[in-house]
Amino acid sequence: MANLKEIRNRITSIKSTMQITSAMKMVSAAKLKKAQDAITAMRPYSSKLTELLQSLSATLDSDAGGVYSTEREVNKVLLVSITSNRGLCGGFNSSIIKETVKTINEKYNNTTVDLLTIGKKGNDILSKDYTVIENRNDIFDDLTFDNVAEVAEKLMNLFVDGSYDKIEIIYNRFKNAATQIAEVEQFLPIQPVEGESNANLDYIFEPSKEEIILELIPKSLKTQLYKAIRDSFAAEHGARMTAMHKATDNATELRNELLLTYNKARQAAITNEILEIVGGAEALNN
Repeated sequence: MANLKEIRNRITSIKSTMQITSAMKMVSAAKLKKAQDAITAMRPYSSKLTELLQSLSATLDSDAGGVYSTEREVNKVLLVSITSNRGLCGGFNSSIIKETVKTINEKYNNTTVDLLTIGKKGNDILSKDYTVIENRNDIFDDLTFDNVAEVAEKLMNLFVDGSYDKIEIIYNRFKNAATQIAEVEQFLPIQPVEGESNANLDYIFEPSKEEIILELIPKSLKTQLYKAIRDSFAAEHGARMTAMHKATDNATELRNELLLTYNKARQAAITNEILEIVGGAEALNN
């Protein structure tokens, strides 16, 4: 009977775990809808703004784009690693940590690399082996464009004053609730447009192209970083919802197995008691 009590305790514990994982799944599903709508609505705007900026930059001299498009010899690199503050989201954080380490080892093996982490989980792991100049866990407490713009301005200042020759963003791009894709995206210097540009089209610009570009560059960079964090935020909830769904399914399967084991053990105990009673009665009759 001690064995039956142990099985009952395990069944009760698993049922409690199922309630927790099921509740977390529903919470993540509710948050995912809002985050998914936000990033879906923002992507076309961000892509068009970047495309416009690159097209205009391609028609001007290299100096016209300002200090943000200056190509320098890459001696110092800053990687912006975007993870989450909370766990229980499957391989969401580990994929970014692995991608960051892979980027450092393969692309910048002979280069000085520093990190700026956004999210507690990435900072906890990466700070053990690499130099983290700053960690911004507070971004996800109030995820607004203004708060992200502060980080973007700091990154721009670090590039302008020559502290870093190249800045890249590493984040999870949201594809759907079950799929997140680790992306490495160049932040600074601004990449030139690829393929054919609209340089030969006869447009009249008011104000001049130079003024438009200098006005658009800071806005475009802030939008790029905000989109990356929004993407990561939506991907986090998708990953957590999927992880909690799988955890609930696994707990349900384990509970059913334990219930079957419990019923078998209980039936065996009852059968043994009946046999003992019958055996005792037979002994008295003899």
